[in-house]
Amino acid sequence: MLFLNPLQSLWTAWQSQGCAVTSLLVIVLLAWSSSTSVEQKTLDLMRREPLIDGHNDLALQLRINYNNRLSTIDLHNLSKTHTDIERLKAGHVGAQMWSAYVLCSSQDKDAVRLTLEQIDVIKRMCSNYEELELVTSSTAVRETKKIGCLIAIEGGHSIDSSLPALRMFYDLGVRSLALTHTCNTPWAETSSTIHRVHQRDISLTEFGKEVVKEMNRLGMMIDLSHSSVSTARAVLLISRAPVIFSHSSASAVCNSPRNVPDDLLQLLKENRGIVMVNLYSQFVACGNKANIATVADHFDHIKKIAGPESIGIGGDYDGARGFPEGLEDVSKYPALIQELLQRDWTEHELAGVLRGNFLRVFEQVERVRDELQAEPASEKEISLKEVDNPCRSNLRTLLPSSGSLGRHHPSASLPLPFLLFFLIVL
Repeated sequence: MLFLNPLQSLWTAWQSQGCAVTSLLVIVLLAWSSSTSVEQKTLDLMRREPLIDGHNDLALQLRINYNNRLSTIDLHNLSKTHTDIERLKAGHVGAQMWSAYVLCSSQDKDAVRLTLEQIDVIKRMCSNYEELELVTSSTAVRETKKIGCLIAIEGGHSIDSSLPALRMFYDLGVRSLALTHTCNTPWAETSSTIHRVHQRDISLTEFGKEVVKEMNRLGMMIDLSHSSVSTARAVLLISRAPVIFSHSSASAVCNSPRNVPDDLLQLLKENRGIVMVNLYSQFVACGNKANIATVADHFDHIKKIAGPESIGIGGDYDGARGFPEGLEDVSKYPALIQELLQRDWTEHELAGVLRGNFLRVFEQVERVRDELQAEPASEKEISLKEVDNPCRSNLRTLLPSSGSLGRHHPSASLPLPFLLFFLIVL
């Protein structure tokens, strides 16, 4: 219908001027036919291979805007977000990794509680709406006829340097953990300079290596988005399972510390992991103005360095402000796939980008878990020196005789009989 009036005008011109307009009419018809063909091919492909998106912060917006009160909103249509159920369906999203993110300012305070609350709102959201379904395995993601809901924790500060906490999060359905956000943890280093905490010379400590090993044993995906290059390199060298960058792009196209340099892309290829390309304008164009072609340049570059099997999509919607023209919200994913088709990406390659590459990684993570089934849960603990803070209790002794912990416990200087009497009375 959009081309009806131009075609009518050309027909009128042809009637009055004859064959002089025929070639122009043929060109317009061919262009229209080609555009329609690519658009239809895109939609057909995405119906067969619905997208698995690696990162979405809708849960954060539910906390900010609605205090996680799902009873006050209708997730089919939201006006304050990039994401709702109707737009997910329009974007042919088949599964979404929902981020359970809490601010770095909660580190060493109430990060665990806040993370539990974010997991709770994701689980309630995905059980309250018939279009959504909580999934916790690659098989469930592959087989669901609904929009699959995967839970991902964004930031290692959420586990409070505790392997038991990590295991309990897995039991609650968490299947991915980003080792850092914009703050260092006591055991891993961020790519950001926003928070100057837990500064040290080692980017991944011995306890950090234990976190990686325990995630391999559990079958939890290791997410290196937000990690420093040094931390990411260290993880890639020791992880037995493939890793993901859930929402990062290519440094060679936009030199942001949040993006992945070529040497890491080469290591990622050896690891058989994936980069799920972030669509935020600052990370694709290093500025506020970007378009679909700018985003597609990242796909082309990663394909050249690491191969098409190393790529996915992690839009970062509702976690940032300012997305490229034509990719303003989650309904716009088909426009990106159409652009890649027009750049001669094959349907087989794009089926991998849409879901196949992620499923391969998830399946291999589960395979490594199965291989490590006989391994006991790690009982390694981080040293008190590494996590010294006023909110951390020392349960190993009633009387810290020296060290920084004693400063936070006035009772440590009391005589032992008096202290025992005090404890019994309480």
